[in-house]
Amino acid sequence: MRYELFIGLRYLRAKRREVFISLITLIATVGVAIGVMTLNIVLSVMTGFEEDLRDRILGFNAHVMVWNTAGMIESYDQVLARIGRIEGVVHAAPLINAQLMITTADHVTGALLRGVRPDPEDAGDLGRHMREGSIEELSDHFAVPLGEGQGATVRLPGIILGAELARRLDVEVGKTVNVALPLGRGGQTSLVPQLTRFVVAGIFDSGMPEYDASLAYVGLADAQRLYGLGDAVNNIEVRVKDLYQAPEVAARMRATLGPSYRVRDWIQANHNLFSVLQLQKTVYFIVLLLIILVAAFTILATLIMVVMEKRKDIAILKSMGATRGAIGRIFVFKGLTIGAVGTVAGNLGGYTGCWVLKHYHFIKLPAAFYVTTVPVKMYPELFAAVTLASLAICLLASIYPARQAARLAPVDIIRYE
Repeated sequence: MRYELFIGLRYLRAKRREVFISLITLIATVGVAIGVMTLNIVLSVMTGFEEDLRDRILGFNAHVMVWNTAGMIESYDQVLARIGRIEGVVHAAPLINAQLMITTADHVTGALLRGVRPDPEDAGDLGRHMREGSIEELSDHFAVPLGEGQGATVRLPGIILGAELARRLDVEVGKTVNVALPLGRGGQTSLVPQLTRFVVAGIFDSGMPEYDASLAYVGLADAQRLYGLGDAVNNIEVRVKDLYQAPEVAARMRATLGPSYRVRDWIQANHNLFSVLQLQKTVYFIVLLLIILVAAFTILATLIMVVMEKRKDIAILKSMGATRGAIGRIFVFKGLTIGAVGTVAGNLGGYTGCWVLKHYHFIKLPAAFYVTTVPVKMYPELFAAVTLASLAICLLASIYPARQAARLAPVDIIRYE
């Protein structure tokens, strides 16, 4: 062991008359630990919120969306085949997106209709959030009575509603609703909205009010008949292997499909939202780093007091041949040791706190949130960034006392002491 490190560690153990300095050292160590622990927990929680929100958004939206600038995509099977050969693409599916009105005898509300193939892979995370019914039932037609007192029945297509949308319409699975098109089939304007009856085949609950109150799903073939589109669709949604490679995959799709198609990835579509979340995380990192900075000032004060207390020791060491650099390193090692012990303790406390939050869910969130408990996501790189920032601050706090100790003249100290 270098003698500078040995002496620096020796100075951490106080003599009887230096108990106050030892107490200040302990306070500085605890301050660093609390700052590191708090920063790790807050960053893990914010990362958990961000990723949970991202997964919920992408569960109901494509990673990359494609549409034709000229209107409908007529031969979408050929387009799907071309997209499927692009590197990084996992799945591509046809989609019909359109606004409409859904009515019952007593209620009316607007909704975004999505026409999808009755395949769980095409519908993203819809199947995982189904509260009643299933996606496969969109391929069925349900027999309902033609009217009261009549034995005849009519077969109607199925529709899946969001939980909040179903609550507003006061319907449940098996009930019928009317879909009103503000435009006639094929985009022709009509003074009288055209009504089409559907049977509620399922209800989903995503946990996000924006989706639960506005989304309705029908089979792709039913949506095409509803709008008179023949075999055309207005969108193609694509899922990619790596979410964060979506911009690169989208660029390859633009090159493959040509200028007649518009391509937009999920990062472009949600740029403002995720930019705000990232900015918020950065601000929290900087603000909570001030806790470690306060602890670093305690380290600074501790080292200054140690320098004043060990003036005779410094003079003797210099008289024995210790260089100014060696004297400075003694106090740098002492400051770094305080910071390292506090940082390790803070990392352990942060990991333990995150683990407890993740597994025991003892913090319940209000019903207004889209999650019921605090989501936590731990990444080693976040812990590493906090560790480096903490050690850097403690190192900077040690430099001034170390320089002051190195500049002490042994002759003056011995003469007056």
